[in-house]
Amino acid sequence: QVQLVESGGGLVQAGGSLRLSCSASGFALSSFTMGWFRQAPDKEREFVAVIRWSADHRYYADSVKGRFTISRDNAKNAVYLQMNSLNPEDTAFYYCALGRATYIRRAEDVAYWGQGTQVTVSS
Repeated sequence: QVQLVESGGGLVQAGGSLRLSCSASGFALSSFTMGWFRQAPDKEREFVAVIRWSADHRYYADSVKGRFTISRDNAKNAVYLQMNSLNPEDTAFYYCALGRATYIRRAEDVAYWGQGTQVTVSS
């Protein structure tokens, strides 16, 4: 049974940092492309970042490029999202995502979702 469990969300002031973690079980994360999405109130879920199974390819949404870093530890079956220079526009529920294939850009590319973790950035 595939499970993705996010942690690390919380309340932070603008300019601060948070590190989100996604712990996977029920499958070997090392063979899959993983990603992060986020959803703010009254908005559609949007792509944030993706990392290929070999970690040789990472891609970011323009809105987070240069501030967020996605990484993975296949030995720990975990994926991370380091978020720096946070601003109020980053406030959202953040979701870990297991890709259907090697490409993740849209929600349709996701096979499994975590339950999400809330990130709130105060101004």
